[in-house]
Amino acid sequence: MKPKSQSNILSRRSFLARSALTVGAVSTFPSLKALGYKSPNEKLNLAVIGAGGQPLSDLRIAQAGVENVVAMCDVDWERGAGGFAMFPNAAKYKDFRQMLDKSGKDIDAVVVGPPDHMHAACTLACMQLGKHVYTEKPLTRTPWEARVLTQAAIKYNKVATQMGNQGYSHDATRVASEIIWSGEIGEVREVHAWTGRPSWPQGMTKIPPPTPVPESLDWDLWLGTAAFRPFTNGDDEYRAFVAERNARGGRGGGQGGRGGRGGARSEAGGAPGGPGGGPGGRGGGGGFGSTGFYLPFNWRGFYDFGSSLIGDWGVHILGPANWALQLSPESLISVECIKKDSLPAFTFPDELTIKYEFAARAGMPPVMVYWHHHAGGDAYTPPGMTAEEARKIPYTGPQVGPPGRGGFGGGRGGGPGGVQRSGYNCIFTGSKGYLGTSGRGEGVGLLPGSRWAEYKLPTPYLARSPGASTGDNHGAHCRDWVRACKGGAPACSHFGISAKYTEWLVLGAVAVHFEGKLLYDAAKGVVTNIKEANQWVKPTYRKGWRLSL
Repeated sequence: MKPKSQSNILSRRSFLARSALTVGAVSTFPSLKALGYKSPNEKLNLAVIGAGGQPLSDLRIAQAGVENVVAMCDVDWERGAGGFAMFPNAAKYKDFRQMLDKSGKDIDAVVVGPPDHMHAACTLACMQLGKHVYTEKPLTRTPWEARVLTQAAIKYNKVATQMGNQGYSHDATRVASEIIWSGEIGEVREVHAWTGRPSWPQGMTKIPPPTPVPESLDWDLWLGTAAFRPFTNGDDEYRAFVAERNARGGRGGGQGGRGGRGGARSEAGGAPGGPGGGPGGRGGGGGFGSTGFYLPFNWRGFYDFGSSLIGDWGVHILGPANWALQLSPESLISVECIKKDSLPAFTFPDELTIKYEFAARAGMPPVMVYWHHHAGGDAYTPPGMTAEEARKIPYTGPQVGPPGRGGFGGGRGGGPGGVQRSGYNCIFTGSKGYLGTSGRGEGVGLLPGSRWAEYKLPTPYLARSPGASTGDNHGAHCRDWVRACKGGAPACSHFGISAKYTEWLVLGAVAVHFEGKLLYDAAKGVVTNIKEANQWVKPTYRKGWRLSL
């Protein structure tokens, strides 16, 4: 291939920088400051849907007294008890619609964190009332719901939005983009990203008999948009299945959260199992340690409620690829599940590989993006390179972000059973070399490690997230949204970015059900060649729950 001239590289870099300022750091949406909204020194009145687990963690901005919490909602008050105790003066509700109706006048902004199948319904209801929203990842369970929120962000453009993929606020995600745009690794035509097995049970073959609904839980409200089914907490056969699975596969991956509160019938999980981002964490949320059939966290593996690891960790790990390669539904040609260990009746497979095919974008060639659920070790290593060679050399090369998260070490080298790992969970294959990212996009480096050891970072030109340099990346992501709520620049993962990202990403969950490529018409938001796939693109909602702009 004839090398590109330096002028072409600079022209391409300039285009991408301008593009990033449009879709990554600055939005065309009007500034709320011009609309006379709150001073940065005034406190926001926050509400939360999901009073435990991840939503409660998102409220760290209020736990320090920086903002107010005026209302909390959880369909299970036992699970929400911790959050209710933390903010005793907040009004308590089970139904988020009642919360918005009765306390709406007191609410400025809402943290949305119920299970994935309720994200779109809760978020849209808040936006329609002019409430700013921070919605946990994945933004929606299905591609159609993501498209609805893309449209909602345009229609309700006075609302400040953010998806909870906090890796977007880390310096390393921005540095990865800057390195790729500099031409350091050449044209990127292939990306491999991966995680381990889920930290919750999947692959069950039958649903246990109904069991009594806990007194604290409103099961009908928990189901919300989903078709009704009896509640069950499992039976002895199911618990034996979980025990055997634990013994056979350890606690698996799913990036292995560190426990958290177990979800409280709300979004659950904790931080990833280490900057290396490989499998073998300690069980996310309820995970294997919880034998409830649907709750408190196992719902994520069910087709009707979640998108398994595609939405749980794919949205984190593929964040640098989405930003650096300017991916979108408009450039998506096809998505295909090219490998799966099974096709369970009502849960996702444990192991799979999804292949996304994107057309050329301005300044960039076509690219194939692979997402792997991989049982152990790295799913991809550059040809002719060992995992040991790929790893960073400790205390050499640029330090990106605070030590301990994507720093000099670049992640742990050992995996399950002593399997060696590179320390990365996403590798970009370029015509002139390789770049890897780790965690939730919180680490970055060139491969092999010897190349990173001698590398000098390009001059930064993407704006850094406020507070990210402190090491509290999650808090920085929340503060980025709060700043937007008070009239500052749009948040880095506002719905103009994150809804389109979610749309193409969760098409991978659709592809699991079929053999062969799904061809996607982005203009219409439908699969064109396998019509049956569209039942998974656009969900069927129960009466009374349908979305409407």
